[in-house]
Amino acid sequence: MYTYCCLNNISQIGLKHFHENFEEVHETEPSDAILVRSANMKEMEFDPMLKCIARAGAGVNNIPLERCADQGIVVFNTPGANANGVKELVVAGMLLASRDIVGGIEWLEQQEITDDLQKRAEKQKKQFAGSEIAGKKLGIIGLGAIGVMVANTAVALGMEVHGYDPYLSLKAAWNLSSNIKYVQDVTDIYRECDFITLHVPLNDGTKEMVNAEAFSMMKDGTVLLNFARDLLVSESALINALESGKLRKYVTDFVTPNIAKAPNTIITPHLGASTKESEDNCAVMAVREVREYLKNGNITNSVNYPSCDMGVCKTAGRISVNHKNEPNMLAQLTGVLGEEGVNVANVTNASRGNWAYTMLDTDSPLTEEIADRIAGIGGVRKVRIIK
Repeated sequence: MYTYCCLNNISQIGLKHFHENFEEVHETEPSDAILVRSANMKEMEFDPMLKCIARAGAGVNNIPLERCADQGIVVFNTPGANANGVKELVVAGMLLASRDIVGGIEWLEQQEITDDLQKRAEKQKKQFAGSEIAGKKLGIIGLGAIGVMVANTAVALGMEVHGYDPYLSLKAAWNLSSNIKYVQDVTDIYRECDFITLHVPLNDGTKEMVNAEAFSMMKDGTVLLNFARDLLVSESALINALESGKLRKYVTDFVTPNIAKAPNTIITPHLGASTKESEDNCAVMAVREVREYLKNGNITNSVNYPSCDMGVCKTAGRISVNHKNEPNMLAQLTGVLGEEGVNVANVTNASRGNWAYTMLDTDSPLTEEIADRIAGIGGVRKVRIIK
């Protein structure tokens, strides 16, 4: 029996995928797995029993990834599960920035209801006139699951789409419309596009990537959309660009005190994945990742350990080892098994940065004594007998 706890409300549609071999426990109790959405885990202490954490969403800035890796805890996220929900909000953001829909609605809400309301509305509507997005140039920075969906939808809406992603995956490339112009230099996006939308993760290389230099390259009246992370954009440079008219609109899903006071902004309260469908999809993916890891040892969509898949064990035993990415580690692991008279039928080993993961299928059953010996090897962080 495996146990799990939820630090936030997780869709029951997802939790039903745990089946009968999993039991939910209270968050104060030790568990094999934790499911989380927005709860801050940075200061949490983790029980030695904890094997994995699944974030029902893409961002993992609320989880101490390196500390988890050092304790042998695999952290998963759910890339692409909420992509359609975010894509739809990005498209809505472009339309709101192009047409003063909100201004028109607010004007009507403030009007006295009289017989001449329709006539007054006809006179006033010119104050809310806008432009169409068809024929405009959209620059997409980041062509992951969301970026690809935005790109293909924009093409269908008649936009000229330019895409930039130095790490474009083969899967993303296959899914991209052939009508999208792929550019090699992000400055081409800044210089040429009427709309620019960000779809990259936040890390040391992308923090404040849209800065004063980037704004200086943009055409006057550009619309910038940010539904990825607020810190991708320099706040001071952004406010200057809005006040000078360099930016016509800034559309974002992240509210901060400075941005809330800035002119020409359209801000939503982090609604990107706030749809029933997105929450269900994220929960289903998170549960499947946890279930597969606990039952079979396989890793998919981890953000601190490498992907690793040996399917279902068909031999007498399987053992998994979370360890540092150091020379001679595999030889030490197989050496212990050899000394115990255990033949290795199959092995897979993968690394990611400072950390690595090894699974070994054996022709004879494994014992806790063997697991303890492996756990004593320098650099090993967690050992599990899976079968």
